[in-house]
Amino acid sequence: MRKLPILLDILFYSVSAWFLSAGILRYFRVPLWLSVLAATLLALAVGGVCALLLVSRGKKRYLSKAERERREKLMLHLALEREERTRKLFEKAFALDGKTAASDDDAVTADGEKFVPLFRLQPLSADAVAVLLRKFGDEPFTLACNALSPEAEKLLCSFGRKVFAADEVFALFERTKATPEKLICGEIPRPKGRAKLKRAFSKRNARPFFTGGILLLFMSLFTIFPLYYLVAGCILLASAVCVRILGYA
Repeated sequence: MRKLPILLDILFYSVSAWFLSAGILRYFRVPLWLSVLAATLLALAVGGVCALLLVSRGKKRYLSKAERERREKLMLHLALEREERTRKLFEKAFALDGKTAASDDDAVTADGEKFVPLFRLQPLSADAVAVLLRKFGDEPFTLACNALSPEAEKLLCSFGRKVFAADEVFALFERTKATPEKLICGEIPRPKGRAKLKRAFSKRNARPFFTGGILLLFMSLFTIFPLYYLVAGCILLASAVCVRILGYA
């Protein structure tokens, strides 16, 4: 399941390349068998290149939908939990991971490396990072956080400090089974199907439906296969009219 996003990306680019190349070749009246063969070879080449790029770029772990939901719940818990309890959670997780861990009033030390947990609901700003840099001075540390703003990440890297971000934090807690059983706001009710349907038919959606329909109809003037664009554009325009007249305010 973890490789599914990569496989879907490769399939998407390969199929897109196949249809695009086949359409162009048939437009120039290349024989059918040759068009299919050339399009297939091109699709395989594109798939191979995409696979190499995604594998070389993506040593990072792809999370499933359920894992992403658990990660977000954990990040929310760490952002709402008291800081001393957060440090104790990290101390427990590092200890279960086979490291010598201890916590104090400022950080958690694991095998001699100092980790500073600082979780907020929003990505940390450069000002928050500057406070830590001023506090610890020349002492090296690793910042454990949910996410960093681009300015904060640049500032942290310029001082040679490392970051222990959401995916790594989640992997540590999952690997060591250190995630608390009861998470703060861990059971937030999801919107039901009726609420989602009502939101989809909001009058606010008339404008994006209308814009998308117009763009698709405009693209049908230039594409090789205009039927899809014509049908989809008409459906979106009709949806825009219906939502605007019958939708919820």
